[in-house]
Amino acid sequence: MARAANKAVQERVGRATAKPRIARRRSAQAPEERRAAILDAALDEFSARGYAAARLDDVARRAGVAKGTIYLYFADKEALFQEMVRSMVNPILGTLEAMRDVDIPARVLVERLLDVFVREIYGTRRKDIIRLILSEGPRFPALAEFYHAEVIARVLAIVRPILRRAAKRGELPSDALARFPQLIVAPGLVGILWHALFDKLEPLDVAAMMRAHLDILFAGRAA
Repeated sequence: MARAANKAVQERVGRATAKPRIARRRSAQAPEERRAAILDAALDEFSARGYAAARLDDVARRAGVAKGTIYLYFADKEALFQEMVRSMVNPILGTLEAMRDVDIPARVLVERLLDVFVREIYGTRRKDIIRLILSEGPRFPALAEFYHAEVIARVLAIVRPILRRAAKRGELPSDALARFPQLIVAPGLVGILWHALFDKLEPLDVAAMMRAHLDILFAGRAA
């Protein structure tokens, strides 16, 4: 009985000290790690529920933090959504901006752009951001305007001068691509929608479709 009593005491002591240890681990977590955990949880929550139904309470639960902790980093749900988008797309924009300064044939440039799209957007959870904008943008115009300013306008500012220069050099079959650079990523959007709606019924090889699209854009011309 003495051993049983001692064991019971040890278990109570263990339970009493476990909570402070957990609290210390949480408090020792770096602010950057907490912020990253919140952004990851936000992507999960927005992807699962959409913008309107997503709640900061549930984001906090997914991130393993108190709801009040979110407000240490983000003013509200919209600010959280915006920063989530920035954190996902800024590395890609950096890659595109590096391409802008390299004088290479237009086909090579577009091929690299499409490779980046397949690898870094369609092949990752970044495609969920685009799907969210497509589905939620009509109901929440502020989100669409934000995405246009932060992503679309910046990408077009990078690509348009390169394509105009290529058109003047005669590298393009016509000036259509220079006038409508949106044509570059059009099949990528189709791929994202297809993945969301029909992938289980008929999987789509987006990388192969992008290669076929490249041949169409340049009328079969080699680089």
